[in-house]
Amino acid sequence: MSSLSTAVHPVTTGRLLPAGSALFRLRFQSLFHPGRGLSFPCDAEGVVTLDALSERARQNYLYARAVVGREYASPAVELADA
Repeated sequence: MSSLSTAVHPVTTGRLLPAGSALFRLRFQSLFHPGRGLSFPCDAEGVVTLDALSERARQNYLYARAVVGREYASPAVELADA
């Protein structure tokens, strides 16, 4: 698992992966609720394809990015569950 060092993360709207094919996830761990957080499919570098997310997931992703350091820790790239 590698950790991203900045609060700004790359986003793309061009590449689409078939549903369920993401090997990695970008996880935002809650600062106040251990074990809780938000995660989103991404590539090995932490790039999240916004077009592949549902509207609700897209809103959650943009919110999590905006509150890093206040509600969520800096995100980390993790291997997705098999």
